[in-house]
Amino acid sequence: MDKTVTETSALTQRIESFDYEDLLRCARGELFGPGNAQLPMPPMLMFDRIVQISDHGGQYGRGEVRAELDVRPDLWFFGCHFEGDPVMPGCLGLDAMWQLVGFYLGWIGGPGRGRALGADEVKFSGEVTPEARLVTYNINMKRVIQRKLFMGIADASMDVDGKTIYSASGLRVGLFTNTFESTP
Repeated sequence: MDKTVTETSALTQRIESFDYEDLLRCARGELFGPGNAQLPMPPMLMFDRIVQISDHGGQYGRGEVRAELDVRPDLWFFGCHFEGDPVMPGCLGLDAMWQLVGFYLGWIGGPGRGRALGADEVKFSGEVTPEARLVTYNINMKRVIQRKLFMGIADASMDVDGKTIYSASGLRVGLFTNTFESTP
């Protein structure tokens, strides 16, 4: 099945998961159409697959995304953060959460390119080391605003090997049709 997503095709075909090749297509701007939401290319693409995406369900009944990253000792950040004490930078986990909120907005048909706009609260209570096996991101959409700015607000968590180690509330991502627009 062609996984090119448009405003109607995502909802009518109910594409609920995306593999790594699909994510790369999104990064190249081929999934949601020209000028619309894109993921970053590797190495900044911080997950290997989206295992579930839905426009309903989740903690608030307004949509959810679950994605995974396979942890390998050769991941690029372990070699530089820190020498002799390798750990995934917390900002990369946070960025992955923003990436997934932006992906959700594109998946539901939102127009424009995504930009992180902030978060109300972020907490780190653990770390990802080369010995870990799996990082799971859980995004719970709270609200989607469709005015001049198409914006998503979500709460999220990041688990490593089944244990929650990061949480973020009030994550905000906007889609901009003109990248020179001012943010709210």
